[in-house]
Amino acid sequence: MGRFQIAQLGAQLLALFEKWALTGEQGSALLEFAITLPLLVVFVVGIYDFSGAFSQKQKIEQAAQEGAIIAGAQPMSDIGSPTSPSSLQPVVTAIFNSLVGSGVLPSGACTPPGTASGPAGLAWTYTISGCPDNLVITIDRGWVSSPGPPVAVGTAVTVTYPYHWRFTRVIQLLIPGANYAATTQVTESATVHNQM
Repeated sequence: MGRFQIAQLGAQLLALFEKWALTGEQGSALLEFAITLPLLVVFVVGIYDFSGAFSQKQKIEQAAQEGAIIAGAQPMSDIGSPTSPSSLQPVVTAIFNSLVGSGVLPSGACTPPGTASGPAGLAWTYTISGCPDNLVITIDRGWVSSPGPPVAVGTAVTVTYPYHWRFTRVIQLLIPGANYAATTQVTESATVHNQM
């Protein structure tokens, strides 16, 4: 239901109230309903929207974990290459497929591996555009667990993709001009020990 339709519904309820000039209990019940309906709509949309954001966060975290597991098992012989290492292609593809399979990315909108930038040490960043937003995957094959002994070397995978809030459109019905960031970057990371 769009903003115009809800505003139109509110105007119709007010016109009915004025037309019938309800008094007493009937009039107060209609007035209470007209006041609480927008609040109820805001609560329901808020619950729906926040659950969607949490669900997307979980799906991105799962994709990062899948990518880290695959990356930790890849050879490191080509990581210092000036071009995108072939050992990281299965990692990017697995993350992408996980996000498409879970519904975070639309099927067929974009394809991996995207644009690679790096190396920055042992880290590569892949940006896949047009998904409809940018999906950013950073794979660091030189992650170090801590500065002191024992030291473990592993792989850290970070996945970033935006979530678009729907709540802004509904809150503006109650408070015209109210606004907050309609897009939030959801970033999740996963780390595993290198096996090769």
